[in-house]
Amino acid sequence: MKIRPLGDRVVIRMLETEETTKGGIVLPSSAKEKPQVAEIIAVGPGGIIDGKDVIMEVEIGDHVLISKYAGTEIKIDDEEFTILRQGDILAIVE
Repeated sequence: MKIRPLGDRVVIRMLETEETTKGGIVLPSSAKEKPQVAEIIAVGPGGIIDGKDVIMEVEIGDHVLISKYAGTEIKIDDEEFTILRQGDILAIVE
């Protein structure tokens, strides 16, 4: 199934975090924080949203840093994605 977001929305896939600390301690999944770095899977067209011209500044494949509790989580074909507005993206990770 293919997802095409509308307006200034983007579809992201969260990237997995390290499972061991720098000291070598292995963390169980319940102790890990929600990751904040994600890969962009799909980008909406932008356009005029709420009376303002929105230009999409991210592209498919970019790795981004997002707000901690941003977006709506969805599950498609046993994969988890998040749909959020471009404004919830804090930075592009290079």
